[in-house]
Order: sequence, then structure tokens, then C-alpha cells
Amino acid sequence: MRKVLPQKFFNQSALKVAQNLLGKFLVRKLHNRKISLMITEVEAYDGFKDKASHASRGKTERNKIMFGLAGRFYVYFTYGMHWMLNIVTGSKNYPAAVLIRAAGDINGPAKLTKYLKIDKKFNGSTANRKTGLWFEDRGVKIKKSQIKKSKRIGVEYAGKWANKHYRFFISK
Repeated sequence: MRKVLPQKFFNQSALKVAQNLLGKFLVRKLHNRKISLMITEVEAYDGFKDKASHASRGKTERNKIMFGLAGRFYVYFTYGMHWMLNIVTGSKNYPAAVLIRAAGDINGPAKLTKYLKIDKKFNGSTANRKTGLWFEDRGVKIKKSQIKKSKRIGVEYAGKWANKHYRFFISK
């Protein structure tokens, strides 16, 4: 079974989408081949109050995609050298997204985007086959007992929001 995740899958809270993405596949069409990697680690960023979120300071040119429709990619550049891949979640005008941190054997969001050749051209694109980057449900079932939660990585500046357990990963 290979089913492309529809837009309505992403039209839920960031915390729910984050957990439900574990075990799904990130698929990238690159030239004439498809690379498919099972998602094993994600982080949720949830709304205006989340001080670790780019949306906490309001809408800007950089983060405006987060305020749009669910199921679109929010891709941004960080540290002057790395692209980060996020998928927008929830309802329009409520800025929330899920960062894809690891998939397959690729651990780390920057390593993942580099491996899949993901950059700014995907920012604002819909997750579907036409864009060459999408998510699939291939029937892998992840039990709740296999999902671990922890603090997000690299958001110490976010005060109490740095301690929120919004990072989800599959335990081995």
C-alpha cells in the first residue's frame, strides 16, 4: 500500500501531525528515480506563543508560509549554510509546522535536506507528486509505546518553551 498523504492529514494540530508522521515516508523524485525514507524523528512548532517558533514574533516575509494552508512546505535557511524542511499544519492563519529531523538512515535535518537536494525552491510548495516531494503512508504501524518524546534540540533561547516535549522519535 502506497498512499500519498492528503492535505487533510496536515490540517490537524502540529503535535498530532508530528506523532502521526512517524513511520510515514518522505519521498523525493530526483531526476528519474525516487528516494523513499521512513520518517523517524520530528519536532512540532505550535503557534504564536511557542517562543521556539519563527511565528512567535509575528508574520514576516520569511515565515509567512507558516500562516498559510496546511500541507505546504516551509523551507528556510539557517546558520548561513543549512536548509530545514518543515510541513505546515493546522488551520490557516494559525502558524504551526513540523520539522523533519530524521528519515531512513539520515539523522539530522540539515543532512536530510542535503541528501535529498531540498532547498528554497520547495518553500511554499504543496506536498504532492507534482512538486517532486511528498509523504506516503505505506502501512507501517508505529505503536504508541515506540514513540518517545523529549525537548526540542537547539532552542534553549525559548525560555519555558525549550522544555516542552515537542520532539518525537521512534525508539529502537
